[in-house]
Amino acid sequence: MRDRAAILVVDDSETNIDILVELLSDTYEVLVALDGESALEIVEEDKIDLILLDIMMPEMDGYEVCSRLKSKEETENIPIIFITARTDEEAIEKAYDAGGVDYVTKPIKPKELSARVKIQLKLQRLIRDLEKSKEELRFLASTDSLTKLYNRRFFSEHSERILNLARRDKSDLSIIMIDIDKFKGINDTHGHKVGDNAIVSLASTLKKFTRKSDLLCRFGGEEFLVLLPETDIGGAIAMAEKIRKEVEKLQIDTKDGRKAKLTVSIGVAQMNGENDSIEALIHRSDKALYEAKENGRNRVHAYTGIKKHTANEY
Repeated sequence: MRDRAAILVVDDSETNIDILVELLSDTYEVLVALDGESALEIVEEDKIDLILLDIMMPEMDGYEVCSRLKSKEETENIPIIFITARTDEEAIEKAYDAGGVDYVTKPIKPKELSARVKIQLKLQRLIRDLEKSKEELRFLASTDSLTKLYNRRFFSEHSERILNLARRDKSDLSIIMIDIDKFKGINDTHGHKVGDNAIVSLASTLKKFTRKSDLLCRFGGEEFLVLLPETDIGGAIAMAEKIRKEVEKLQIDTKDGRKAKLTVSIGVAQMNGENDSIEALIHRSDKALYEAKENGRNRVHAYTGIKKHTANEY
């Protein structure tokens, strides 16, 4: 990674190139090109932060070079300052229309050039910082802070799309609801830090058993949901059983040096026809989860239609 910003100077005059390199090389890493084609090749191979581009060049002028750079997603955001001997309004307007952000007239005034370069590089840094902040905000808005899984909001926004794809393709879709057994007792006995560790451990276990195509989220408190595309009720129960057995093996450290055991109850449901909804799927998996709790916890129940199924039926 470079310590200094990289500036590409494009000019068919070696004298102009030498002047610009001398003015800029103490502060920036300066690359040079004597024609438009060479400039385009350099930009493809190197990360360029700013381009100083002469307008009047043979074969391919600066306007065309700029237009070609702005037409590609990878290079459209590189700021381009035109270097020109022309001061007529038509030439300047054409430079801006091609995608230039500024222009400097020849003969070059060192202080003016330095100021314009600094301004554009500063703007680029501000834009990058803003984009990074926006990305971080999007991540925070869609992610549970404790487990780093998707949150309920993200699930609500994206589960409908997965359901619509299943309808379109006439494929199976199932859902798993997982709840930690006697979680309040864990918090009351060992404290909330141990409770948080239990939730994080369960989240890690769920990540191990889910596929990239699955939608896994912390639905709230100690409750998790997994939406399983192209999975029928039997496949969902098989995954739920693997999760349940793996959770049984977990041992959570406590403040007194002992280990807290963990079990989960799991409810499973499958999409039922084209008129089914995510809300209905969640409701049926919740009913199956309730049955699992009522029948002794640490077990998997599936709900299809009226009948509730236990794992050992599959």
